[in-house]
Amino acid sequence: MEADIKQLNTFYRGDGWSNDGPASYRQMDYYSGSFAIQYLQLLYAELAKDTDPTQSEEYKNRARQYALDFVHYFDPEGRAITFGRSLTYRWAMVAFWGSVVFADVELPAPLSWGVVKGIWLRNLRWWTTQKDIFQPNGMLSIGYSYPNTYLAENYNSPGSPYWCMLAFAPLAKPASHPFWSSKEEPHPFANQRVARAIPHPRHIVVRSGGHSFLLSSGQSCHYPLKNTQAKYGKFAYSAAFAYSVSTGSYTLEQYVPESSLALSDDGGEIWKMRRAHNGDTEIENHDGVPVLVSSMKPWHDVDVLTYLVPPAEDTPNWHLRVHRIRTGRDIETAEGAWAVYGCRESDGRNLTELNESISEGGKTDSTSAFAASRTGAVGIAELAQEEREGNILLSDANSNLVEARTVLPTIHKDLKAGSSTWLVTAVYALPSSVEGWKDQWKAGWEKKPTIPKWLQDKVSGRWD
Repeated sequence: MEADIKQLNTFYRGDGWSNDGPASYRQMDYYSGSFAIQYLQLLYAELAKDTDPTQSEEYKNRARQYALDFVHYFDPEGRAITFGRSLTYRWAMVAFWGSVVFADVELPAPLSWGVVKGIWLRNLRWWTTQKDIFQPNGMLSIGYSYPNTYLAENYNSPGSPYWCMLAFAPLAKPASHPFWSSKEEPHPFANQRVARAIPHPRHIVVRSGGHSFLLSSGQSCHYPLKNTQAKYGKFAYSAAFAYSVSTGSYTLEQYVPESSLALSDDGGEIWKMRRAHNGDTEIENHDGVPVLVSSMKPWHDVDVLTYLVPPAEDTPNWHLRVHRIRTGRDIETAEGAWAVYGCRESDGRNLTELNESISEGGKTDSTSAFAASRTGAVGIAELAQEEREGNILLSDANSNLVEARTVLPTIHKDLKAGSSTWLVTAVYALPSSVEGWKDQWKAGWEKKPTIPKWLQDKVSGRWD
């Protein structure tokens, strides 16, 4: 036991965060909290509080720090931000909060027992609305909101979904426990604007315009995980718009570059998306705003420098992804927004072109693409180049974790060998959970964000 605890403590990086893997990789997902490390540390803290009080209190202190970050991975509707592997464990994503109850950890403000209860219960309630998670025999399926083996990992088995039971640790506590006796409270940041840098996982968590999501750069898996580009390499991950995975290796419809920049050098048959990073990722501060800076090298003669910028106050549903691409070969580029449900609510048929008479559908032009459906409204636009052709991609079936049929607004540009090009991408998202969203999306989409002055200087070459 002592050797195991010593080994476990080597994963610790600080501020409550532990790495799920060797030191040469940054991998901090739900295993860092709900699925394994925080959860098991708190079980130990409770069970060994008399025999190992020093280590038990250390684990509780780590949980207090971690909770102040982890609260932002859940939205006021109860949905968790989809990020990382093993999401077939479903409501185990909320298990950290259950382990806090089990270990009787008093968390710092604003995380009262009522707030903890609210996060826990809202997530469980959201899962009760996902009617397709069960098989005909009553067992949970491998998948997320429906049976989906594209999501699955090599280590999954029919029993894997039952990791969800980790969430029920509070049932070990009596009705007199303050968790049970406290009144459920709303999410403490539901009505606040948040753009918070979390250095260890290299995330910027955002709550803006009714949307909870995170910007991400710097993580990767330490072994050849299926769909690792989707699970760790995307630029952004959302609670309202679940991530999508690739379903095959032929054409963009199978690669599904949701929240990703895809590159091809063979005419569009095979596409590369970010998996590993070229060097470490940095969090910079510009005018009081945290910005993620990273680079990738998909081929030896192609490098991509990327800046991820959270929403500005006057355009709360837009974030920026700015790329400088230097290429030694001819390449095609395709960048995607978030994916939305691809069918009409009225008749279940595929979305068609959006016009004034219908509220569901898609539209494109020479620099942008937009789609709206029951999921919400999403779009992507180029702010610097005169042309970056918009397209509504009919994503391959079962590529998305929540919706079996999706469309993906994308923008495309070909780059010539020997060129150095700046692409300034603006991404729009308005979830359908926002009251009156159908009356808001048009004005929100039409009001494009401005490029910050410091970024304009970089794009223009005034400082490199």
